Amino acid sequence: MLSLNYRDARPIYEQVRDGLRHLMVTGAIDQGEKLPSVRSLAASLAINPNTIQRAYAALEEEGYLVTEPGKGAFAARAGGENLRRTELLRQFDSVTAELVFLGMTPRELAERVLTAEGTQKGGETV
Repeated sequence: MLSLNYRDARPIYEQVRDGLRHLMVTGAIDQGEKLPSVRSLAASLAINPNTIQRAYAALEEEGYLVTEPGKGAFAARAGGENLRRTELLRQFDSVTAELVFLGMTPRELAERVLTAEGTQKGGETV
């Protein structure tokens, strides 16, 4: 599921957060799917449970997971506003403006977005 690189300059909780985020974005973890408990994931990675808790808290703040008391953590369902989405849209707007300035057409940009969407849906271009 996740692998850690102890030579990476990033803290372990960031590696866990980024790894889980990647699994959710690529569809390896489905929307609404239950994530491993803090204790079980910590045991499987041989790290402190507080590290997993910190990664889960960051993902919840970004809108990638939802915690239900007594039930556990679940991958969030798509939609709704959250901090991560807002930040990514701001970056998207900035990069899009720069690409248009550098000569890319809106049609080329739209084709790239549709290609990315097709990749998310198992390779089918919509």
